[in-house]
Amino acid sequence: MTTDLTRCPWSECNPAMQRYHDEEWAAPVHDDKRLFEFIILEGAQAGLSWNTILNRRDGYREAFAGFDPVAVASFTDSRAAALMENPAIIRNRAKIMSAISNAQAFLAIQEEFGSFAIWMWDFVGGRPIQHRFKEQSEIPAVTAEAEAWSKALRERGFRFMGPTICYAHMQAVGMVNDHLISCHRFEPCAQLGASIAGSAGG
Repeated sequence: MTTDLTRCPWSECNPAMQRYHDEEWAAPVHDDKRLFEFIILEGAQAGLSWNTILNRRDGYREAFAGFDPVAVASFTDSRAAALMENPAIIRNRAKIMSAISNAQAFLAIQEEFGSFAIWMWDFVGGRPIQHRFKEQSEIPAVTAEAEAWSKALRERGFRFMGPTICYAHMQAVGMVNDHLISCHRFEPCAQLGASIAGSAGG
């Protein structure tokens, strides 16, 4: 891992967080399977640190059928009970059950809109919101867009998707670019967002 780059301060705690910051965070995601992965992981994070979940990402991938929403939506009570014995994930029954019901709600949105991404990205007008924060203290925990999306998700049956979790998800999948302007990833993510805006406008 390169150490001579300027990064957002939250990512500097260990190499895994640096790698996630450098390779994924705030890069726009339109692939439904990846979006479902983040819904499971962000839901699992509730009350915990992202580092805790990141360290269990492979465990979640194996436990939740490679983050296939069709497979997860069909998990039985016995499968959920088995997950409660799996030390590779957070063994919280409410979070496990919410992952299953969220998969079912996810599929319903896909059925209605053609993809989850189409529906989700509409909450930011189809293109990333580009912030220009100088300090980590400027970054909000919740925004109006996150509150609106959280409300819509909960109306459709999603759980563990409150406004704070929704904003974390929006940051992760590039619906907003919250890299500090001094961070080496700010400009690349801004350019990705601009290319999306350009294709949408053209």
